[in-house]
Amino acid sequence: MPAIDLSGIRAVVFDTDGVVTDTARVHAAAWKSALDPFLRGRSAPFDVREDYLCHVDGRTRLDGARTFLASRGLDLSEEEVAALGEAKDRVFLAQIERYGVAAFPAAVRLLHELRHRGSRTAAVSASTHCHRVVTAAGLMHLFDVVVAGRHDQPGPASFEEGARLLDVPPAETAVVGDTLPGIEAAGQGGFGLIVAVDRAGLAFKELGAHVVISDLAELDVTGRVRL
Repeated sequence: MPAIDLSGIRAVVFDTDGVVTDTARVHAAAWKSALDPFLRGRSAPFDVREDYLCHVDGRTRLDGARTFLASRGLDLSEEEVAALGEAKDRVFLAQIERYGVAAFPAAVRLLHELRHRGSRTAAVSASTHCHRVVTAAGLMHLFDVVVAGRHDQPGPASFEEGARLLDVPPAETAVVGDTLPGIEAAGQGGFGLIVAVDRAGLAFKELGAHVVISDLAELDVTGRVRL
């Protein structure tokens, strides 16, 4: 069984949506709700699997909108792109307000085990709502740091920011993510361990992942952080 060995790793930075909380599908559905009325008569509807994974997942709201629209050959002004992003945001916030946020049980168990063994932990997201999502899921006590994305910052930069705020060098930090941009950035960032959670058959190994699993229940923890 693949493992995070805490004799060499002192901190773990988690992507939030789709890894810790079951909110990636909520983001995807919100994008579809916002984009499909605009796409009607211009292009095919937004696909919550292919379009979301290839063009939106792991990116900031505006960058995701731009990347998706470019994939369809649609050129919009910055104001129009921002309006679509804001429409998506309203739907997403309404959904988590109405239905709450569910955490993956395997992620919660892993976080408890890491904390018990002395690891520091961070939750990061390209979304600006990371704090709200983690709080709604009841998980704030399991993280030392929560890093939300910014409109002017690529989503993957959040991994580096998480390690910096934990005051642990990347070489002694593990990243656990499930997006192509995030794993690619981690692969270029010198992180000691990169774990990709792959539920869609994506090419994570080619982007630098050391371990690829389909569920966090497949990941063990060994050793303890040296004080």
